[in-house]
Amino acid sequence: MSPLRPARATTRRARTAAAGAVATFAVVALAGCSADAADDEPETAGGASTAAAETGALVIYSGRNEELVDPLLDRLEEEVGVPVEVRYAGTAELAAQLLEEGEATDADLFFSQDAGALGALKGADRLAELPDAVLDRVPEHYRDADGRWVATSARARVLAYDPASAPEVADLTGIDQILDERYRGRIGFAPTNASFQSFVTALRIDRGEDGARQWLQDFAALEPQAYDNNNAVLDAVDAGQVGIGLINHYYWFERVAEHGAGSVNARIRFLASDDPGALVNVAGVGILEGTDMPDAATAAAAFLLSDEAQQYFADETAEYPVVEGVTSTVHDLAPLSALTGFVVDLNALESLEETLALLGEVGLT
Repeated sequence: MSPLRPARATTRRARTAAAGAVATFAVVALAGCSADAADDEPETAGGASTAAAETGALVIYSGRNEELVDPLLDRLEEEVGVPVEVRYAGTAELAAQLLEEGEATDADLFFSQDAGALGALKGADRLAELPDAVLDRVPEHYRDADGRWVATSARARVLAYDPASAPEVADLTGIDQILDERYRGRIGFAPTNASFQSFVTALRIDRGEDGARQWLQDFAALEPQAYDNNNAVLDAVDAGQVGIGLINHYYWFERVAEHGAGSVNARIRFLASDDPGALVNVAGVGILEGTDMPDAATAAAAFLLSDEAQQYFADETAEYPVVEGVTSTVHDLAPLSALTGFVVDLNALESLEETLALLGEVGLT
């Protein structure tokens, strides 16, 4: 039995904190889809009726932030037809826990914040193969080539910039161009944030260890300003405290939606598609090998790729939907197919340990 959570229960709802024990909670009814949309979606309804024959609860380990995805997961239990328990914690922590637990884990589904953690579990043969009905909802680049995990939403790395003090950033095309003496002490970044670390991993994949080390050394020499998270980086750019910030796209879109475009000073720049500074990473889901709830887990994965769930990501979290035809009604997001992001085997982002070692070596932790 995993020390992270109590035994499976059939109680309708019990909430947990991110660092706490597992939560068991209720899910409200799923809104119906149109006939046209239903024809294009994986058949979760049949999975739910089959899943209802399974006993116990579906256990989800979620590395996605509870505040962001809890309303969505609150809609999942009725869809899969069994009680659901969720364990919220950091993606890296949960991936390590799943590797430690091995076949003894009680987890059935892993909802990951990034592809690297899914790649690590796939590499350890801890993820089961997903059915084609689920995989085919998503473009090939955003799913594992062996079908062991699939993206649920995507996010792009961008440069936030202050148009008053750094207007030239609007024309930059690559991450090397910020390594300029004019930006000494004027670049903000979040060194402990997983998205920055994924960027560094992509840099290592693209340029090798020596090339990545050189870029990081040059970056560190410019005395960049470290912040606790991406929101703090964006705050600093918006206030003109720094000229450039390294963030994910959705922080800016959420800020604009909340305050209005006229009240947000910062702008963002998407870099060229051949540049690691334009990395498009994904959140995703995988079913644990050996789960005793395979039908419920499959129905849950299919639900996260339904038009309903994809619309939630597009509108509520300002992430890119990975299912074609879903667009945000809140944010001015281009379709994912139109996004020229840096192409990398997302499984390769698993080498976090080496990335952290390199960041420590150059003094950027």
